[in-house]
Amino acid sequence: MRIKLFLPLLLIGLITLNCSSPQPHFVSLPDDAQAISLLGDTLRSSSNGLPERLETRIDSLIETNTIANDVASALIWEARKEAYNGNYRTTIEMLSDRVRPNFTDEEKARVLRHRGHRYITLREFNYAITDFSIAANMVAGSRDRREEDGLPNAQNLPLSSLQTNIWYHMGLAHYLKGEYQMAVDSYQNCYDLSTNDDMRVAALYWQYMALRKQGKDVEAGKLLELVSADMNIIENDSYLKLLLVFKGEFDPEMLLNNDSDALSNATVGYGLGFWHHINGRKDRAQQIWQNVYDAGNWASFGFIASEVELANTD
Repeated sequence: MRIKLFLPLLLIGLITLNCSSPQPHFVSLPDDAQAISLLGDTLRSSSNGLPERLETRIDSLIETNTIANDVASALIWEARKEAYNGNYRTTIEMLSDRVRPNFTDEEKARVLRHRGHRYITLREFNYAITDFSIAANMVAGSRDRREEDGLPNAQNLPLSSLQTNIWYHMGLAHYLKGEYQMAVDSYQNCYDLSTNDDMRVAALYWQYMALRKQGKDVEAGKLLELVSADMNIIENDSYLKLLLVFKGEFDPEMLLNNDSDALSNATVGYGLGFWHHINGRKDRAQQIWQNVYDAGNWASFGFIASEVELANTD
C-alpha cells in the first residue's frame, strides 16, 4: 500500500524539533471568545461541564498514565478534557507548550494529530494541515496505534487509530479549504489504512463529496459501489445513511422523521444540504446549511462545512 505524503522532509526537519509553532490570529481575541467564524461571528464556548461519567473516565485515564509515567498520554487526555469543555485555545496552548524533547516520533505525532483537530475547530485550516502533514510523515510505515475514545461505544471497541485519524482530519482540512484533490488523496490513505467499516464509510463519505465538488461524478459513483446497507456500522450510522441517500437506496426523509430537530444534527444537515445542492436544489441546500449554522453547534464538522458553504455563497 502506497501512502501519499504532502510535506517535504526538509521542512519537517526544520519544524519538528518541538510542537511549538507561530501563534494564529485567534490569540488576540478576548478571553471569553474562542474564534471568529468564516461569516464574522464570534464563537464562544458554551460548555456547561462534562457529564460525570465522561469526566470520571478522563480523570482516571490521566491518573493512570501519570502513574505509569506515560507523559504524552497524560498530556493528551488533559488536553482532550479541556477541548470537551470547550476550551479549544487552552487545548492548543497545552499541546504546544508541554511537549518534552524526549518524546518519541509517535508521541509527537499523537500530539500534533490532536492539536491539528483543534486547529480545525478554530478555523485555522493551514495550521491543521501542517500538523497533520508532519504527523503523517513521522509515523509513515510504522505500526498503527488504536486510539481510545472518551466514552466507549456500545461494544466498547475503539474504531479509529492514530494514522486513520491523521488522514481523516487532514482530508477534512483540505476539503474545508476547497483543496478537493488533496482531500481525495487524504481520504484514500485513510480508507486504505482502515480496518473496520465505520472508518471506511467515514472516509468514503468525505471522499465522495470532494470528488463531486470537482465534477468527477463517475469516480464518485464508483465509490458508492463500495457502500451497502449491510455494512457493519457501530458509530457512523449517519454517514452510511447519507451515502445510501447519495446512492438512491435510502429515503432522505427518513433522516428527518426520526428526529423532529434533525437539522440541529450538523452531520445530517450538512449531508442533506449537499445532496440537495448536487441535485440542483441550491436554495434548499442554502436553507438547510443556514439552519445548521443557526443551531449553533459550531465545533462540529458538519457545522464548519455548512459555514464554509454559506461563506462561499456568491
